[in-house]
Amino acid sequence: MSSILTNNGAMVALQTLKSINTNLGKTQDMISTGKSVGNAKDNAALWAISKVMESDLRGFKAISSSLALGQSTVSVARQASERVTDLLTQMKEKIVASQEDNVDRVKIQSDIDALREQITGITTASQFNGLNLLSNRSTTAGSGSVDILASLDRSGSGVSASDISVRKQDLGTTASAINGATWTIGTAVDSGTLNGTQTDTLTLAAPSAAGQVFGLSIFGTDADDSAFVQADYRTGAAATPASIAEATEIRYISREGDTAADVAKGLANAFKIYAAANDLDADVLSIDASGGTLAVASTVTSATDTISVGIFNPQAGAGSSATIGGGLEALNQINVGSASGAASALTSIEFMIETAITSAAAFGSAQGRVDTQAAFVSQISDALRSGIGTLVDADMEEASARLQALQVQQQLGIQSLSIANQAPQSILSLFR
Repeated sequence: MSSILTNNGAMVALQTLKSINTNLGKTQDMISTGKSVGNAKDNAALWAISKVMESDLRGFKAISSSLALGQSTVSVARQASERVTDLLTQMKEKIVASQEDNVDRVKIQSDIDALREQITGITTASQFNGLNLLSNRSTTAGSGSVDILASLDRSGSGVSASDISVRKQDLGTTASAINGATWTIGTAVDSGTLNGTQTDTLTLAAPSAAGQVFGLSIFGTDADDSAFVQADYRTGAAATPASIAEATEIRYISREGDTAADVAKGLANAFKIYAAANDLDADVLSIDASGGTLAVASTVTSATDTISVGIFNPQAGAGSSATIGGGLEALNQINVGSASGAASALTSIEFMIETAITSAAAFGSAQGRVDTQAAFVSQISDALRSGIGTLVDADMEEASARLQALQVQQQLGIQSLSIANQAPQSILSLFR
């Protein structure tokens, strides 16, 4: 049946043309934007995933900047530590030369003083953006390390940031000081007496805060005047120190982040420097660090020849602290003007070279970790970009082919609609 009111063929052709035009519009959008999913209505699930990944990608860009800053900061500290090590090695060369009697020790001391000033200048200037990793003298909790933003960790419960912690070293030459009003010596943290046993182990607890003073007390008794001169092996008038001076003749002041092992090593090194300065015999008394303990030993003690060694932690009241000195503060005591001073300096410089080498190695390890993380973050960023592209980017070859096909379909649709619209005109022939 033909009708001049309803043209079914035209309606079908019109709907087909509308569908073609809709698909053609989407294809043109894909070509112009380069995206197959440009907004949430295109594909809500893929759009949501891509937006989360894009936010993470922006986060990793910020992390890359943080790592670049951290790389520069640690690199400055590492190079400075290596330079300080070189200068200390030069200083050792001067000190070794001073062991000879037939030398001008005054001129050698002048060279040593110049090297010390150069070291002070390096450690003071070795900062990046105001942060100096070669100084750790603050008593503020958490100030002994620097956190470098390293990664974003996404899990089912949310997103968290992870850091690379770089511990500060201390290569300053500032001397430590114990100031304050009345100090309480208190009881020994641990103590022991060598009376023929020959060895003992003293245990340390980790410092509760920076600026705590730890001292070694030594009291030798040689009843028969046979094994050693007891006055040489006494830091005080009694085994229990009566004054802060006696309790801290051999001392270490804790830094932020120190462990019991750090304190033990500091006290052991301080004793060796003290022993060299006072020409003490290692057979009579030796003190070495092992983890958080001190190994005390002697080969000459007996029932009448005894040596008491105690670790004291004097305090001037709750929350008090001493002025923390630099890790190379012993440089200020080096004086090769005499044979004994030259011998003592040789012992001291060995420990300071070890401190500088340890610092440089620590910074080198930290820089290697930061460099590795920076490369990893770069790879992660590239992977995220690739993943986002896989989800939302348009296949331009497919879009081009589809565009050609839809343009042909559009032309055919227009032609079909034109034919359908002309069909009612044939009814006119029935009325002629």
